[in-house]
Amino acid sequence: MIPSSFPDQAEIARLTARMLLEIKAVHFNADEPFTLASGLPSPTYIDCRKLISYPRIRSTLMDFLTVTVMRNAGFEAFDNIAGGETAGIPFAALVAERMALPMTYVRKKPKGYGRNARIEGMMSEGERVLLVEDLTTDGGSKLSFVDAIRETGATCGHTAVIFYYGIFPDTKKTLGDHGIQLHHLCTWWDVLAEAKDSGAFDAHTLKEVEAFLMAPRPWQDAHKKG
Repeated sequence: MIPSSFPDQAEIARLTARMLLEIKAVHFNADEPFTLASGLPSPTYIDCRKLISYPRIRSTLMDFLTVTVMRNAGFEAFDNIAGGETAGIPFAALVAERMALPMTYVRKKPKGYGRNARIEGMMSEGERVLLVEDLTTDGGSKLSFVDAIRETGATCGHTAVIFYYGIFPDTKKTLGDHGIQLHHLCTWWDVLAEAKDSGAFDAHTLKEVEAFLMAPRPWQDAHKKG
């Protein structure tokens, strides 16, 4: 069911950050940084997959994501909701249910047998597709998914995520140059503000996290191992 009323974007961002902190999807560790998929260190890590195990929070955030997309892109802007393998699949299904639209998902690469497909489900030429994922860092991983969607003859000019890092300046340009508009609920800045207000982390940790967010590449260079 499509929600009929919702908070403004700033309140959505604050509440989303609060929910992520409440379920401990947010991890800060300045003394022993996490290693990201890129191999680079980071004092921050977020696990949006945990959301699927919390029905009240999951439902609220999917309402927020649905209304954010409709407000920014239009109420009749899409014909199909696609999830990116794997984290985006449950969220795409929940958004599709709210928007009463077909749902598909996009594989990271062809499965290597049968039809060798990257798109699972029904996607038709000319359909307007919204790509849904859990998060985006620099936007790069979205391009392959969007290209696979476009290869079917469908169009894809929008992607929606729960969490956007918001610290790499080229992200929106990377997506924009590929003809993609990003919609999101909150960023690291929203999480940091809520973490400061809640007292969830000590002052030293918050200071290091803020230093990373202000200049992520220099922070990573200074904390590389070896």
